[in-house]
Amino acid sequence: MKVIEIRGFGAPEVLVPGDRPAPVAGAGEALIRVSASGVNRPDVLQRTGNYPVPPGASDIPGLEVAGAIVSGDAQALASAGLSVGDRVCALVSGGGYAEYCVAPVAQCLPVPRGLSDVQAASLPETFFTVWSNVFDRARLQAGETLLIQGGSSGIGVTAIQMGKAMGATVIVTAGNDDKCAACLALGADHAINYKTADFVSEVHRLTGGSGVNVVLDMVAGAYVAREIDCLAEDGRLVIIAVQGGVKSEFNAGLVLRKRLTVTGSTLRPRPLAFKAAIASALRASVWPLLEVGRIKPVIHSVFPAMEAGDGFPSGAARAHALMESNQHVGKIVLTWSQS
Repeated sequence: MKVIEIRGFGAPEVLVPGDRPAPVAGAGEALIRVSASGVNRPDVLQRTGNYPVPPGASDIPGLEVAGAIVSGDAQALASAGLSVGDRVCALVSGGGYAEYCVAPVAQCLPVPRGLSDVQAASLPETFFTVWSNVFDRARLQAGETLLIQGGSSGIGVTAIQMGKAMGATVIVTAGNDDKCAACLALGADHAINYKTADFVSEVHRLTGGSGVNVVLDMVAGAYVAREIDCLAEDGRLVIIAVQGGVKSEFNAGLVLRKRLTVTGSTLRPRPLAFKAAIASALRASVWPLLEVGRIKPVIHSVFPAMEAGDGFPSGAARAHALMESNQHVGKIVLTWSQS
């Protein structure tokens, strides 16, 4: 099969086409003929050598795919209500930038009715992440207020729509006015350009001084202290990335006085049972919203995975360059053309 390999850690140009033996589905697994692969920030971190591959996972990047099941554990498929030939999207621990990918059946979800494989490939990583952190860990409830840092990212556009669908007020930050407008168009109640306004002051103004109930943070670093200032009593801060650095200094007295919870998680190394529970919750609570259009995939760009161009050795390399430019709103997806 054709794949995209990381030929040494470095810039996007290290993502080059390669050939590998096609994987074989084992117990509890399905083999998917991949039509499209989602691109995510952890892929970039893996490419630069800052996100080690978990034991047993493929060294091929890619954490989400969509396509058709071509073989697999018949009993596991039947138990999940799936069959060979079904179109699915799946969360995987690696191996997504390839023509074929093995996925645990418990992490496969049917492609929502009316969606293309490109749209479906944009769902698993962000939807699993947002559900696990915003709703399971941070326990966001209807009537509460959610602050999303980086509202125009893949995670951000997912969190906006899921937060609104579940009855929350949503405030986002973004890096320019166009991105703020895009977030508002997706349903955010308020959007703050963090380059021209202090988001802490704006949050206090927008909430009448009470603060927000939940913060979804992809920055960490110096943001943590400011986010603690933004939180209401009994507020919850959940950290899912550390783009601003791993070290934070904050007023612990505020944590005590306001009874705050500071938490965080990473999804990739979690066990199958944990991810299977998220898949089940998504299928029950979110997939119906996708099928009626209340939540929609947001695709910024699509690149043929193997296609060189613009000085890059592959479409995957061009996709990573776009992601690192931070000029996108929503998801970036790779496509695979197979004979």
